[in-house]
Amino acid sequence: MLLESLRGRIGLWTMTLDAMAPHEAAETVAELDELGYPALWFPEAWGREAFSAAGLYLAASRSMVLATGIASIWGRDAVAAANAARTLGAAYPERFLLGLGVSHRPLVERLRGHEYASPRAAMEAYLEALDAAPMVAFEKDVRAPRVIAALGPGMLGVAARLADGAHTYLVNPEHTARAREILATSFLGVEQAVVVGASREEFLERAHSYLEFYTGLENYRANWTRLGFAEADYVRGGSTRLCDAMVAHVRDEDVTAAAAEHFSAGADHVCLQVLGPGGGRESDSRADWRRLAPALRAAH
Repeated sequence: MLLESLRGRIGLWTMTLDAMAPHEAAETVAELDELGYPALWFPEAWGREAFSAAGLYLAASRSMVLATGIASIWGRDAVAAANAARTLGAAYPERFLLGLGVSHRPLVERLRGHEYASPRAAMEAYLEALDAAPMVAFEKDVRAPRVIAALGPGMLGVAARLADGAHTYLVNPEHTARAREILATSFLGVEQAVVVGASREEFLERAHSYLEFYTGLENYRANWTRLGFAEADYVRGGSTRLCDAMVAHVRDEDVTAAAAEHFSAGADHVCLQVLGPGGGRESDSRADWRRLAPALRAAH
């Protein structure tokens, strides 16, 4: 089972591939596969369409799991998503993980032109429609495992009831422990941002750059407030306290420590987002991925 193959293992989460030409992105995925990374998670926002990107990356690799983290439910109807997942699941058995999410108001309303109303109800309806989606094709009976982006208790409850689990992002181990309580035995895949090496000043520069976009999004601010943070922490780029809580500063040999607390708190799988020079979400992290591979292989 795909989800079982990820339990206790550390993968990668990245937006870096969107900054590369498709052939270069495919070559990079092939290299990550050869380096032994068990999973690669990638988002859908202003960049590549999630399912066509998944097909490109799956074709370039041999054994690595490719996970959408996440595909927006506003990007296509449930029938299109269900049948795309069936086709990818059939073409690449046990290697495609469908991650779905409600995204964020600016990306839904300004970018896509939809109304961002009742996101939890929208996700519930979408998951129910996904299960009911018809298909007349060879792979009609294939079902790719699915997780949903979830931060608050309500959406985590939806993940436990209607999906195979949850994918959390920009959280600390305290949130992971809370999520585990709600999810019970359902799968929990946690993203953790890291800066490898670097001075304290460089770490903070990368962390602030990374958080600049997210501190403007209401979903993350609400979740951080539940975790004890306050308005003073939500300045553009985040406070130093928020940087230290949401981004791990590690050395090469200690990279697994960034995931260990989440595993102890109940995570099944952790995907590291390595913030390269500049720290932006699309910073080029390839040099760090190569450096970290031996330590992460040893951990598995």
